[in-house]
Amino acid sequence: MSQTRVLLDETEIPTHWYNVAADLKNPPAPPLGPDGQPVTPDKMLAIFPGPVLEQEMSAERWIPIPEEVRQVYALWRPSPLCRATRLEQVLGTPAKIFYKYEGVSPAGSHKPNSAVPQAWLNKIAGTKRLVTETGAGQWGSSLSFAGQMFGLPVRVYMVKVSYEQKPYRRLMMQTWGGEVLASPTNLTKSGRDALAQDPNNPGSLGLAISEAVEEVVNTPGSKYALGSVLNHVILHQTIIGLEAKKQFEKIGLYPDMIFAPCGGGSNFGGAAFPFLADKAAGDKRANNLRCVAVEPTSCPTLTKGVYAYDFGDATGYTPLMKMYTLGHDFMPPGIHAGGLRYHGDSPLVSQLFNEKLIEAVAVPQVATFEAGVMFARAEGIIPAPESCHGIRACIDEALRCKQTGEPKTLFFNLSGHGHFDMTAFESYLGGKLTDFDYPAEAIQASLEHLPKVG
Repeated sequence: MSQTRVLLDETEIPTHWYNVAADLKNPPAPPLGPDGQPVTPDKMLAIFPGPVLEQEMSAERWIPIPEEVRQVYALWRPSPLCRATRLEQVLGTPAKIFYKYEGVSPAGSHKPNSAVPQAWLNKIAGTKRLVTETGAGQWGSSLSFAGQMFGLPVRVYMVKVSYEQKPYRRLMMQTWGGEVLASPTNLTKSGRDALAQDPNNPGSLGLAISEAVEEVVNTPGSKYALGSVLNHVILHQTIIGLEAKKQFEKIGLYPDMIFAPCGGGSNFGGAAFPFLADKAAGDKRANNLRCVAVEPTSCPTLTKGVYAYDFGDATGYTPLMKMYTLGHDFMPPGIHAGGLRYHGDSPLVSQLFNEKLIEAVAVPQVATFEAGVMFARAEGIIPAPESCHGIRACIDEALRCKQTGEPKTLFFNLSGHGHFDMTAFESYLGGKLTDFDYPAEAIQASLEHLPKVG
């Protein structure tokens, strides 16, 4: 069985991003302020620049990609679509398995797809400095890279457990000029309060977001850049699925199922939303399409959370968003897939899940690394821990196809390589990696603190 690698040339980089909000039957629920009223754009300007807010609130189906952004994209885009023929042979499945490899970017993940346009939009808006958070480090390194492309200084609050687990991600940020701090810090009220409660606090994405937003609202000239969750981030990431559609067309196939890891939602939304556009347009190829978001069992936002208004951060600095949540002050266990340790989820992904247009599954940590090692030994690419979640669910489906004899076409987003996550693979290979029990009591306690809205 020959290897299939479908490539596009630079002229085929998409010229527009796809906005799924334009095709929703029900309009997205608006973000709310502390008074329970929709947040007006002028209040959001304290955090984001005008050009970013325009995209965040847009209902247009197609948003033009600035030529300056496409020029930077051309450093690594279009990314390849590959058929995992060796993995198919190992599994003995009749299914065809394809993956889109986003690890070819300078930062080694899909995150620059949004970091580059966010940096450009801030640059033209006159922003002097960017502040952000990062979990596993892919977003922080991507924004540090993008800031360097357009001459913007970047400060990154990196979740402490990942700061300690992934020193080379931190060094990537610093090499690109980013300033990296282990969150929680003593520099913000959010950080000091967290440390007062627990001096050994491992940090979380929600807490790191609180620190970053708190700094931005108190520092003139600074703006906040978010790596997932919000509409404009998923908009930028749709370049993944848009390219994949062109690549599948070249070989005359169309996926039956799409899998992608889901922490905040940009990875999953970027891969799946352009295909859901076909379903919305009545394309018969998409009639039976299934899109599956894959999350960790220790932080099961979609599969165990509640659909409610909640803060996007741990402290309550952000507007309230309608999403699946485990509670904004839930502290997830310290799994190695740091990018999936988030209490909430994208409002767009959440709405689609609530309306049963997409599916979700949760998988345990050890099983994801088992799948990642199997993939690496078959295909040669060592995947990021986050990506291992999508691989796990895809392999499980391929094994079901082996039992039923169905020759499905399966597609997953290989969102990044795991070259800076080798301590996690060392733990797995040494038999030291463990699963974390679903923290039902901790989640229930956190959900009791949901803000009262309406």
